[in-house]
Amino acid sequence: MGKKTYLKWYNKVGYGSGDIAGNVVYAFLSSFLMIYLTDTIGMDSGIVGTLMMVSKLFDGVTDIFFGSMIDKTKSRMGKARPWMLWAYIGCSAMIVMLFIVPAGASKFAQYAWFFVAYTLLNAVFYTANNIAYSALTSLITKNDSERVQMGSIRFMFAFGTSMLIQTITVDAVEAMGGGAAGWRTIAILYAVIGLIVNTISVLSVKELPAEELEDKKLVKKDLQEEKYGLKSAAKMLVSNKYYIIICVMYILMQIFTATLNMGIFFMTYILGDASLLGVFAWAINIPLIIGLLVTPFLVKKFNGMYKLNLMGYIIATVARGLVIAAGYMGNIPLMLLFSGIASLGMSPLQGDLNALIAECSEYTFLTKGKRIDGTMYSCTSLGVKIGGGIGTALSGWLLSASGYIANAAVQTSSCINMLYFMYLWIPMIINLVITIFLSRLNVERANAAIRENN
Repeated sequence: MGKKTYLKWYNKVGYGSGDIAGNVVYAFLSSFLMIYLTDTIGMDSGIVGTLMMVSKLFDGVTDIFFGSMIDKTKSRMGKARPWMLWAYIGCSAMIVMLFIVPAGASKFAQYAWFFVAYTLLNAVFYTANNIAYSALTSLITKNDSERVQMGSIRFMFAFGTSMLIQTITVDAVEAMGGGAAGWRTIAILYAVIGLIVNTISVLSVKELPAEELEDKKLVKKDLQEEKYGLKSAAKMLVSNKYYIIICVMYILMQIFTATLNMGIFFMTYILGDASLLGVFAWAINIPLIIGLLVTPFLVKKFNGMYKLNLMGYIIATVARGLVIAAGYMGNIPLMLLFSGIASLGMSPLQGDLNALIAECSEYTFLTKGKRIDGTMYSCTSLGVKIGGGIGTALSGWLLSASGYIANAAVQTSSCINMLYFMYLWIPMIINLVITIFLSRLNVERANAAIRENN
């Protein structure tokens, strides 16, 4: 007899569409915020990068806080849905704030404006929204296959949105008048779209009742009531080696993405055409979407996620090495081809990552007797923001150190060499490190062994 199913197709699609809203924030900011601040407002990339890093200090506190708050929430809407719904209002407001930095204000006022808006967005609103969104994977179904399907659909929307934003934004800004006014109009448009889609996503699913989520065969009576503080939750997280691996991988994956999202500098100053960013976005994201479509079937074929994820990243690492070779040859078609193959190899992990986190949460439950899904999914938001912040900040620092000159017709040789390193070498190195971590991430086998012994 097959496992019980909990979701209809429209529930899965509705849930997955929530990442349109998430990437309206993430893709837009990671791809274009830096070049808007440097080339339109005239801010220094190194200072901006430093402020981003300082902002992450606040993130490190709020992620665990909001995860714990979600776990303790009891409402008619459930634990996670209220946080996902209301927090996005703040996300929309901060998107606009970041793209209306007063051009006539003093430099200090500009940096302060950016820092406050960026910190509020990341440390408060996006944190609450994204953790809640990820936690829903564990709260609306107990079926592993459905979780993988949700993850695949989610990331299809994520990468599709990212691809679209990278493709149309530059031309859309120009169509809206260009300069600061163009960026402001597009930011408002994206904020409204994100708000609408996020609301639809929240209303498309319902959380399971607490009694449905608990496995009565494994839960002792004295553990039914989940009462724990942040310190206790932190101890449980640190004791879960699989959780730690995923946290590190999540950070690395976001650094990878943030580095690639700085590709507009590579396209502009190495390849000589900023519009190529959209071409590469298609080459990267279409294979990802195709891979995500087949990931649920491949997980079944490989009888789990471990071998599939590891094999995929081995392929991705080799392909990224070939992108480097093609890049130094100046062969754009080959760069596009190998970028696509690398993305295809990365797609299984993207599709089943939430299911892996759910398995990690299950490992904590099986070993500690506590359900801390919200706190566990803090790694999603924490990884996204810390990794994305490090990647964007690192890019800013490296650009500044290389002697980057905003709007220059020709950059210095040191800047050119740095752009090659940032866009070609860093992604390959990160893929190699993730592959090594994946070889140690067989949490499914660990959970099966625990259940067998109980």
